[in-house]
Order: sequence, then C-alpha cells, then structure tokens
Amino acid sequence: MEVVTVRELKEELSLEVISGEEYLEREITTSDISRPGLELSGYFNYYPSERVQLFGRSEHSYLSKMTSDGRLLVMRRMARVDTPVFIFSRGLKPEYEVLQAARENHIPVLKGRAVTTQLFSNITTFLQERLAPRISKHGVLVDVYGLGIMIVGESGIGKSETALELIKNGHRLVADDRIELHKRDEYTLIGEAPPILQNMIEIRGLGIINVMTLFGAGAVRQNQQLNLIVN
Repeated sequence: MEVVTVRELKEELSLEVISGEEYLEREITTSDISRPGLELSGYFNYYPSERVQLFGRSEHSYLSKMTSDGRLLVMRRMARVDTPVFIFSRGLKPEYEVLQAARENHIPVLKGRAVTTQLFSNITTFLQERLAPRISKHGVLVDVYGLGIMIVGESGIGKSETALELIKNGHRLVADDRIELHKRDEYTLIGEAPPILQNMIEIRGLGIINVMTLFGAGAVRQNQQLNLIVN
C-alpha cells in the first residue's frame, strides 16, 4: 500500500509546523480529507479518523466559542491512533486545547497560508497523485511537442535508439526501459521513471547514458501525461 508521510506533505505544500515536529513521520494512507464540523458538535457516529483533518475559518470559529473543557474533550475524541495530522488554513492559530490533545496522542499540528478551499485542493491533488496505485511497464516514454508517447515492443527492436534520435531533435526523455504508471484522476494517466533510472537511457553498443549530462536539463522531464502508445 502506498503511503505519504506528514513530512512529505509539509515540504510539498510549504506548511508550517505549529507543534509535533517529532511526529512528522506519521503516515497518510488516503487522499480523502475531512473538515470536522460534525465532530466538533459532538457527532462521532461516523468519524473518518484516518484522514487529514483540515480546519478552516468555520471550524476555528466554532472551536473558539466552546469552553476550554469542551474543546479538550472533543479534540481528545478526534485525536486517535490513526489520525495523521491536524492542519489549519489561512494561517489560523489553534486553541491551546487542540495542541494539548494533539501532543497527548503524538499528532503533528500544521498550518498553511492559503484559504481553505485552495489548501483543500492542493492537499487532495498531491495525495491523489502520490497514493494512486502504480504499475510498471516495459518501454520508453518521451515528450514530443508536449505529448507523452510511450514506445513499446519486443526487446532489441530499437525503442531506446528511437528515443535518442528524438532527444537529439529537441524532444525530451521521461523514462527508458521501465515506466511507472499511475492515475492522476479518472481521465489522466501519468508516467515516470523509477528513481534509480531517472535521466538514464541504455543504447546498444554505447551502454547507459545520462541524458541530462549529455544534452542538458531541457532534454529530460520528471513525468508526463500519457497520450499515445506506439507499438
């Protein structure tokens, strides 16, 4: 199962740690996000505790009007063993009881400067891409005039050599030999190279070539939407 750590989410979205720096290795396993309005009112019949818990202006305002004991009680009920992180949007500062409940249960508390809807979208997009199921295919993926073209076929027919000629003519390499594919959304398939093979292409008679070193950074890209398969 694919997982993302809270630290990776923090670094990707430039979030600020309010408390729990030592707990940033907690794992996020779903791209779904919860805005816990019902839970703050005391309704826990269905509480998706495994999700990122995102607090916007509405949730923050509701919390601020609760009594100290009420805040601590509800936040302790929200801070469960599988809850990965509490995040506040708009740079909002959480109440002390939020931090207390989070510390007691080893949950980091972060904040972002973006408005809640934008932060929600950014988190969702990042998690959907990172947590999407992945498959590995044999072939070569190149960016030709902005189109992702995957060249497939039997070993030795010249896929890498074809890709090299395209690179010489100003196009870009995404992956050679092994292509990792995952869905960004219902209609978009993304391909990339495994980390160990990034920027590399193997040519018969020459060996393994670092395309970035030989042709420059403009000759490679990290990932690309798949538009066409050529056999």
